[in-house]
Amino acid sequence: MDTPPGKDGPVSRIPSTRERAIRDLVLWGAVGLGLVALLLALPHAAGADEALARELLDHTDDLQRGDSSHARVSMHVKNTRWERTMTMESWSKGEEKSLIRILSPAKEAGMSTLKVEDNIWNYLPKVDRTMKVPASMMSGAWMGSHFSNDDLVKESRMADDYTYEIASRPADNPDGLYVIDLTPKPDAPVVWGKVVVQIRGEDRMPTDIQYFDEGGDLGRTMRFSDVRELGGRLVPCTMTLLPADKPDEFTRVSWETLEFDVEVPDSTFTLQALKP
Repeated sequence: MDTPPGKDGPVSRIPSTRERAIRDLVLWGAVGLGLVALLLALPHAAGADEALARELLDHTDDLQRGDSSHARVSMHVKNTRWERTMTMESWSKGEEKSLIRILSPAKEAGMSTLKVEDNIWNYLPKVDRTMKVPASMMSGAWMGSHFSNDDLVKESRMADDYTYEIASRPADNPDGLYVIDLTPKPDAPVVWGKVVVQIRGEDRMPTDIQYFDEGGDLGRTMRFSDVRELGGRLVPCTMTLLPADKPDEFTRVSWETLEFDVEVPDSTFTLQALKP
């Protein structure tokens, strides 16, 4: 026989209005504290992501840069009409001054390019003439390669000229890469509508930089390879520029020697120094 409520069995009591209000207050207080903690953590997480992205981009920009440098480089160019390799010697000081002199092949030996800030001069030994590259020719190919004269002048820093965000982390993809999306700032002196940088998580070496035009189409890809020590640094010793609209063409630049922070006199970067 069932025990009537109120005698020997348990009695269910309906909470009072005051008790329900206290319970709800405690519950919503806990939820509120959780939301506050989450909101406080979000700026910290965003700030950490931004700092990491900038660190990775600056590391990529500075891999082959120093206060000064001296290098011996080979450049192999392949297009639909011909294929050739040139050996060059180069000197640089900061990001504003550089001198490049062709050593071989013999028919082009002695040709030189001087860059000082936004100006470029070429020396042509066959006619013993120095020519300043006009603004109308800045988009033209440098020494028949897929690099333009403008590429030599525009020493862009990705973290300064673009806004950026980490789109993927090493744990998110099978290649173990950081993928960083960059969008140009409104007043930045860049020609690309979007840039995507891929960097290895294990050693923070770049693998690819993809450049997209303002319509979102891939314009070219810079591919990095042959990572080894040169000049006391671990660097990608080969860069290959691949134009998207010419899949059978490329320009490959390989560093044979590379020294950083060497003594380079200012007289190296004068018109007189263009002549070997």
